[in-house]
Amino acid sequence: MFERISGSLLDPESLYASNIELFHSPDIKGLNMLMGFTGFADAGHVVQQINRELLDTLDAETVAVFDADQLIDYRTRRPHISFVEDHLEDYKAPQLALYKLNDGLGEPFLLLAGFEPDLQWERFARAVVGIVEKLDVNLVTWIHSIPMPVPHTRPVGVTVHGNRPELIEGISTWKPTVEVPSAIGHILELRLSEAGRKVAGYVIHVPHYLADAEYPPAAVAGLEYLGAATSLMLPTDRLREAGREVSKQIAEQVEASEDVQQVVSKLESRYDDKAEGTVRRSLLADENDELPNAEDLGAAVEAYLARKDARP
Repeated sequence: MFERISGSLLDPESLYASNIELFHSPDIKGLNMLMGFTGFADAGHVVQQINRELLDTLDAETVAVFDADQLIDYRTRRPHISFVEDHLEDYKAPQLALYKLNDGLGEPFLLLAGFEPDLQWERFARAVVGIVEKLDVNLVTWIHSIPMPVPHTRPVGVTVHGNRPELIEGISTWKPTVEVPSAIGHILELRLSEAGRKVAGYVIHVPHYLADAEYPPAAVAGLEYLGAATSLMLPTDRLREAGREVSKQIAEQVEASEDVQQVVSKLESRYDDKAEGTVRRSLLADENDELPNAEDLGAAVEAYLARKDARP
């Protein structure tokens, strides 16, 4: 696809080491891929929570590991290590890897997760595009989050972008034209689109006053959007439980301060004024914009399991 040249773009494939047997297995061809990179604008620690939940909850096999020494600036982003009385242990080396996982119904998918590269963005992008083409990935979706002047008392908003109109139209709550600092996910989206691959990105809106702490409801929303786009049943139970506890703590803090109450009230008014008359489409709704009931969902799950059992 690319001409071999000198310099840092000489060989994108040398940026990663693959699990040869798994990488060349027909079982991982044609799957959907999720991407989440930590280190940039991760408001509410949404990407961190999503990556942790997927890797801790679902069985994961490592498909490929990227060379952190070529991609990270250790002086800018120093890894942590534990000093225990008189010795060092538990060095937390930065990791960026491609995994194969199975969702709640056993459907396989790929996850590219870990730190955002500080260096060699174009070379890294070429490596990822090459992997997507070799594995004939069906759809690439990626997630990140930004702080927004929105209240925590309203549904978590999202901005969707990419080249899949069926995943974008009627979903975004904020559709600006603005110049923003780029992230590696943006570059990957551009390069994947140029390569003719299907790609969609989701920007989760986190209340700006909660951006520095973990905000589980935003991570739940992110998993729901990713799951709906890729037809995957992604785990959210632990995050929902954590979200209930966080929401309780936020409510107590708001109740204890009239100043905070006024801020939240103003944000609610602005949110409601902007949302008035706006009809948003749900990825879970049918062609008549009706959400499925429990029987419909159950039937869909049964049909899916029947298709899996019928596979050779």
